[in-house]
Amino acid sequence: MACFASCERVLMPSEGDASPTAVFDYLWQQTDRQYSMFDVKGVDWQAVYDTLRPKVSDTMNDDSLFAVCAAMLSTLHDGHVNLYSNYDLSHSDSIYRRFYAESQIDINAVVLNYLGAGYHTTGGVAHQGLDGGKVAYLRYSSFSNSITADQLKHIIASYPDAKGMIVDIRGNGGGAISNIHNFLSVFPSKGQLLYRSQIKSGPGHDDFSSLAESYAPVVEDGYFDGPVVVLVDRGCFSAASMFAVCCQTYQEVVLMGDTTGGGLGLPTMGVLPNGWRYRLSITRLLTPEGKNYENGVPPDIRLTLDREAALSQGRDNIIDSACAWIAGR
Repeated sequence: MACFASCERVLMPSEGDASPTAVFDYLWQQTDRQYSMFDVKGVDWQAVYDTLRPKVSDTMNDDSLFAVCAAMLSTLHDGHVNLYSNYDLSHSDSIYRRFYAESQIDINAVVLNYLGAGYHTTGGVAHQGLDGGKVAYLRYSSFSNSITADQLKHIIASYPDAKGMIVDIRGNGGGAISNIHNFLSVFPSKGQLLYRSQIKSGPGHDDFSSLAESYAPVVEDGYFDGPVVVLVDRGCFSAASMFAVCCQTYQEVVLMGDTTGGGLGLPTMGVLPNGWRYRLSITRLLTPEGKNYENGVPPDIRLTLDREAALSQGRDNIIDSACAWIAGR
């Protein structure tokens, strides 16, 4: 799952004790001071320490120490939290399983029966006309795939008869913030508030900077003039969830599918006394109404994939429902 590398800082420890107990204590303390999501995650960080610290001793080997430290970080249930060594990388177990087990897309059905062999690719977006060209279908699999405002205008111009548009970001693990703002150029806007954000500014769990506001790009021409359905699921993480938050501020855009995977905090990198690295979320993002969707952005229209129909008939009931919704507008 992607991170915003340009927003990361690397925090270096002072030279000193690199014993297993010192490494564990340092990681717990830095997380306690820097992590920005204890409230929304509902984690008692002191209780985590009290449970796991007795499992650490200075006679344990690196593999055992890594396992305990990874287990500690996994209690945060945050896909932006990881531990790195020269031989291993930890993941949040719950986020990892949810990303795959609760996916609401059958990519084979999409590629074979919706995009088809004659689909088009512009920048990082695959696209095709559905329902006799009345619906423009855009499949955007990663915000790491570059897409410009001009390329998006080209896509819009390719479907002059389209009454509506589907933007399918299911399974999109995130990427670059710049691509979010480029994609928003598809939608008409006079520059409404998209979200507010804060960065961790002190050692206390509630120590944050003042709120910074982010606004939509002003788009008065070249936009898509019709309803837009954005398809989301638990595989939408990081920048994809941020895009979902932004979409909810647009009147003609609806989210359809499942709650996203969340991951709205930007990460920082740090180094442990033994040279291992760790990554933590150090910001939080709030909707214009003040809601924190770190654990997932809810859809406007909730649907689950009919897996049997996808497997046996190659049909995606979520795409079909989006087409029907557009036809009924």
